[in-house]
Amino acid sequence: MAEKRIGMTFDAVMRDLRARKFAPIYLLMGEEPYYIDRIADYIAENVLNETERDFNQTVVFGSDTTAAQVADMARRFPMMAEHQVVIVKEAQNLKNLEPITAYAEKQPTSTTVLVLCHKNGVLDRRKKVNSSLIAHVEKNGVLFESKKMDERSLPTFIIDYLKGKKAAIDHKASQMIADHIGADLSRLTSELDKVLISLPEDARTVTPEIVEREIGVSKDFNAFELKAAIVNRNVFKANQIMKYFDKNPKAGSVYSFLPLLFNYFQNLMLAYYAPNRNNENSVAQHLGLKSGWAARDYVTGLRNYSGMKTMQIISKLREIDAKSKGIENPNTDAGELMKELIFFILH
Repeated sequence: MAEKRIGMTFDAVMRDLRARKFAPIYLLMGEEPYYIDRIADYIAENVLNETERDFNQTVVFGSDTTAAQVADMARRFPMMAEHQVVIVKEAQNLKNLEPITAYAEKQPTSTTVLVLCHKNGVLDRRKKVNSSLIAHVEKNGVLFESKKMDERSLPTFIIDYLKGKKAAIDHKASQMIADHIGADLSRLTSELDKVLISLPEDARTVTPEIVEREIGVSKDFNAFELKAAIVNRNVFKANQIMKYFDKNPKAGSVYSFLPLLFNYFQNLMLAYYAPNRNNENSVAQHLGLKSGWAARDYVTGLRNYSGMKTMQIISKLREIDAKSKGIENPNTDAGELMKELIFFILH
């Protein structure tokens, strides 16, 4: 009987795959497509060699096939190979999962590697057929849930990704990229790969200047610098950046900065309850950050903003968010809303 693998992490799934420990069925589901694609692509490229794939690897899309056809494919035996691979992309478009659930319930074919890529959410466990499929995959295969990455974790993700490519990046550059691109990991890694190509072999460190040149984010006027100015309550610098955005609307807008600022002040409010608010490591541990340096902005913010002011800012952020969506706002444009918000925060 296959080893039971419940809620495996991405690293654990990849570790088994690299060790050629293949499960008969993989259910990959969640809001973040990046990790689902990474696992499915690795299986497609590494379970079989090039000559074996012609007769033993099948890739279909949920909108173009049925669950019954998928189950039939999975029951086949490989031809002159140890395994056959069946990958169902966009599996969320399959209309009826009962045949696949029935396949998973009985011992799945040990020579088949069936991969179900269910994106844009998870299976609704309230439906009996879905709950049953999940339970059988947990028993006989690999269940992996790909969750959206928290904005706070993006700089660490960038650092680790580049480290895996034998490159480094400084803190400011990683935060610039994270703030500019956000939590779309597919786009983020694509931009990082573009930066990597530009690096010479003898200088594999990404700097703010390189980010400015390759991604198009100003090293002096960007979301990172605006946030830093707000954290330090630097009115002059914040106004400089706002004037730059007025002249260069594509560089930033209220729509991109609102989530960034809301996330910061929401966490700043939480930081007030840290056991030792003056200690970076204590604040980092309280907020679930990986290192003390990641908490520096919060320790600074605790000095510059009172708890009451922080609560008022959070309320103002919600108000501006509603106005940016046209609620109780007949004609104020995004630029003016952003100026209103920044003035309120800093004064």
